[in-house]
Amino acid sequence: MTRGLRIVHCFRSPVGGIFRHVRDLCEAQVAAGHEVGIVCDSTTGGAFEDQLFAGIRDILALGVTRTPIQRHIGPGDLTAALRSLRIVRRLRPDILHGHGAKGGAYARLFGTAMRVSRRPVARLYSPHGGSLHYDAETTVGRFFFALEALMERLTDHILFVSDYERRAYKQKIGHPRAPTSLVYNGLRVGEFAPVVDAPQAADFVYIGMMRDLKGPDLFIDALKTAEEQTGRTLSAVMVGDGEGRDRYAAQADALGFSKRIAFHPAMPVRQAFALGRTMVVPSRAEAMPYIVLEALAAGKPLIATAVGGIPEILGKGSPALCAPAAPALAAKMTAVLADEAAYRCRMPSREELKARFGVDVMTARVEAIYRETLKR
Repeated sequence: MTRGLRIVHCFRSPVGGIFRHVRDLCEAQVAAGHEVGIVCDSTTGGAFEDQLFAGIRDILALGVTRTPIQRHIGPGDLTAALRSLRIVRRLRPDILHGHGAKGGAYARLFGTAMRVSRRPVARLYSPHGGSLHYDAETTVGRFFFALEALMERLTDHILFVSDYERRAYKQKIGHPRAPTSLVYNGLRVGEFAPVVDAPQAADFVYIGMMRDLKGPDLFIDALKTAEEQTGRTLSAVMVGDGEGRDRYAAQADALGFSKRIAFHPAMPVRQAFALGRTMVVPSRAEAMPYIVLEALAAGKPLIATAVGGIPEILGKGSPALCAPAAPALAAKMTAVLADEAAYRCRMPSREELKARFGVDVMTARVEAIYRETLKR
């Protein structure tokens, strides 16, 4: 009988796609007989994230430990890292799986420190975009890519969530020294059930973090342009938390949408899907966003920017794709409004999505990689 593993997932911010990915892995790994724990930041997330933690805390034998971990590199990192290392040492993991730039750095540094004390720990890293979003031509980008190259020496395996992410890594950092694998994000069986639009659903819905990288400002500008092009009075719903929320609300007010764009805090995604007839993902950069998979699985028609791994989900020739710019998004909105039923029929089938993006496929591959890594 194959023995269970002690697995610790380390990441900074318990919000968005990374948190969703870790929760899925935790649930599947516990079901497979492993002891699993989480170490992450205590200063980000809100009531919604607290509910998500409450939903998994009781099944995690190694618990959920939240401690302050700052986003940017700074003097506080040393204190945070030492505090986190003490936490991880007590958990005695076989697998340290770091997610995102900060989580990946911590997991690999901690695993290396534990190896010095003769604790055999496999050090795995999933970038989830992270530092790869920086421009290679900038000083900041070159700094972070140099750090990534140094960290490779402490890495046993890199798991990419999209081929785009893997290509970006090779282009910006170089060919990886460590073994790598492509493992797509996966959805649960229940997520492929259709979501019915609410009776008073808005024309469009945005769901995601309220920060410029995700493009809420592009969404608002595009809605205004689409309204001018169609001559129709349009409405929208924006769901999510983040430091830019007040700024985007002010932008909406300035464009005359104070009563026609409703802002809501983060909520269960399938509840949010019902609030608008067509989903818009206006991101400036992505790795492999769960929100696109979730929307398609729920039967939502969507418009999405052709960034990161999104074309790998929709197909490069998909009518849903456009450039990350307000005019391009507005043109797609106008096309959708011309014939919403016909546009919905051009989305990928749920059967196709299940075969490529099922959670069972994802978790089985990740466990196989863990065990292959421990043998080396």
